[in-house]
Amino acid sequence: MKTFRRAWSTLAAVTLGALLAASVTAHAADPDKQEIRFGATAGPYSDQIRYGIKPVLEKQGYKVTIVEFTDYVQPNLALADGVLDANAFQHEVYLHKFAEDRNLKLSELVKVPTAPIGIYSRKHKSLDEVKDGATVSLPNDATNQARAIILLQQLGWVTLKPGVDPVKSSERDIAGNPHKLKLLPLEAAQLPRSLDDVDYAFVNGNFALAAGLKLTDALLLEKIPPYYLNLVAVRTADLHKPYVIDIANAYRSAEFRRVIDERFPGFSKPADWH
Repeated sequence: MKTFRRAWSTLAAVTLGALLAASVTAHAADPDKQEIRFGATAGPYSDQIRYGIKPVLEKQGYKVTIVEFTDYVQPNLALADGVLDANAFQHEVYLHKFAEDRNLKLSELVKVPTAPIGIYSRKHKSLDEVKDGATVSLPNDATNQARAIILLQQLGWVTLKPGVDPVKSSERDIAGNPHKLKLLPLEAAQLPRSLDDVDYAFVNGNFALAAGLKLTDALLLEKIPPYYLNLVAVRTADLHKPYVIDIANAYRSAEFRRVIDERFPGFSKPADWH
């Protein structure tokens, strides 16, 4: 962990050095912030920034750089180390646990339209085709695995031990497995690739779309509760800085909503959008 953080610190120094060397022609709304470095997982959340947020912020004079990631660990470490100014890829349950486990001072800024986790299959056309001993891949990180287990429970494919909070559930909390399913936990980014080898796969919406799947391809999509909607995270110390307020306003703008309606059908939207 220390080695990783030193590596990010080195990268931060190189990045900041490059920024100082670059010529800046526009005057940002925040005079102390000319470039906003935005991290996101590759796919819909980086595209939301690219098409819906970057144009809004650049009209105000900011330069917006998007840094794409393929996992759920590095974006928060990069944000905490100052390599990023904001990121968009996670929900509040994941953020709170990640920040607590690693003693990071990160906070939610605003919730964003979110692609639901779904069950996909290349071998079956229906969930009714499930057979005893079927293989099911699902996320291996705690919070997203719990989302998959909640759906498994709703289907009647598993039951949980008495008193277990489904939001905090894991494989260890499964009491009943009537179909004797073989659960295969994988890194979330690897789940689309598992479709050729398993009967069913739980795939997070962003990785499904990045892999060329459509949300309408899913055999079942979750109904996302508010605590599983993705969000923009920033360093807690920066919450009230002008550029952070400008980011929040960009996500609340009519321009961004128009992009979501045109490019991201099927995404679950925050309650304040209605």
